[in-house]
Amino acid sequence: MTEALHALSATELGAAYASGALSPVEVTRAVLAHIDACEPVLHATWAQDEAEALHMAQASEARWRHGQPFSALDGVPVTLKENIATRGVPMPLGCAATVLSRALDDAPPAARLREAGAVFVARTTMPDWGMLSSGLSSFHALARNPWDTRLNPGGSSAGAGAAAAAGYGPLHLGTDIGGSIRLPASWCGVVGFKPSLGRIPIKPPFAGRVAGPMTRTVADAALAMSVLSRPDWRDGMSLPPQPIEWQQLERDVRGLRFGLLLDAGWGDALNPEVALAVSDAARAFEAAGAVVEPIGPLSTRAMVQGLDHFWRMRSWLDYAAMPPERQAKVLPYIRDWIAAGQHLTAEQVFRGYSQIAALRDSAIAACQPFDFVLSPVSPETAFPAEQASPLNDPERPFEHIAYTLPYNMSEQPAISVNAGFDAAGLPIGLQIIGRRHDDLGVLQMARAWEQLRPAQRPWPEVSIPAVQSRA
Repeated sequence: MTEALHALSATELGAAYASGALSPVEVTRAVLAHIDACEPVLHATWAQDEAEALHMAQASEARWRHGQPFSALDGVPVTLKENIATRGVPMPLGCAATVLSRALDDAPPAARLREAGAVFVARTTMPDWGMLSSGLSSFHALARNPWDTRLNPGGSSAGAGAAAAAGYGPLHLGTDIGGSIRLPASWCGVVGFKPSLGRIPIKPPFAGRVAGPMTRTVADAALAMSVLSRPDWRDGMSLPPQPIEWQQLERDVRGLRFGLLLDAGWGDALNPEVALAVSDAARAFEAAGAVVEPIGPLSTRAMVQGLDHFWRMRSWLDYAAMPPERQAKVLPYIRDWIAAGQHLTAEQVFRGYSQIAALRDSAIAACQPFDFVLSPVSPETAFPAEQASPLNDPERPFEHIAYTLPYNMSEQPAISVNAGFDAAGLPIGLQIIGRRHDDLGVLQMARAWEQLRPAQRPWPEVSIPAVQSRA
């Protein structure tokens, strides 16, 4: 192996374990050492347990030695977002107001990875309650973007995005309710897959909430899905299990019909460099034989305003139940955003909740004529690390999620794959959206884009002295 062990893909590791060229223990040690070297800068992890990781790696090594691996992910290092329960590990949910207690059981995604023999090298950080597209947290140190550590990795799967870009092993598990996998994937230049609602069982389930893989390659995301999509009765919103051939990624795009969405209908103005990168991707699909047609906005200001009312009230009720000393520990930006919830009427909250159905129906109808839809992930590239959002304004908290939010509410699969770089060298994500439940199709189109796009830049190297001099 010529590439550093921490940077090898999950598919490469499985082949190396099978041949005996590498062992899970040596790979785990290399990943842990790399994490230790980068964490003083990136602050992407929480509850790293070297002893646990090495114990899991040793058990995996024995299984491979006897030709009895649990799965193709046996011995593969993974990180899990800290809001995905793993037994024995507290979940601060990114918030200093959380009362810490050890989780009694693995949540479904963690259970599937443990059953598959994956090695848990760390949990990754998130902002307060997952309510920000940022690495800013009242509990964790400020997470930073490996491409430029003055900038934000995005969120709420902040640590997962940074960890994937920095090479903390090949597989990272995030969650997404409005863009929380795809936004950090876009700003960190990695693959971030939001599957159809219920494709990966999760606990607790909630409208729009999914778990999904964040990786450096589409093949690794598909490999993860082969394990994560297995059934779990604890998620009453989960889909019936299906025999999906997740590794069948090669697909001819000729004759497929793509919609191109460049106007979200509301939110931040689209950065011209982002628009150009997404338009170039559409032209590449067209040159490969696909039919590409522009489509207009599929969501409205009224829809997002309604969701804002509903989410503020939900958070206000949680916040109001806390004693004052705990309320004071919540991130000030979040407190300011929540505060308006106390003045909302029952009618406003009900009408706000009804916008979930309106947004779902609109998104499904707009996408139905097409096999897939292409769009930006975010209107802009990465923003300053210290900000809670690109605008940093709690009165306008969702302007940057206009391209991602609809597909959570519509339950459609969507993925972020790097489309290129802006003039400053920052990644730009291309979003590919499929019809409900066509998860494999979205992965296939993402794989097709990997083959169509220009050569990518090398993965970033974290410079500790440079960051310390800017502190």
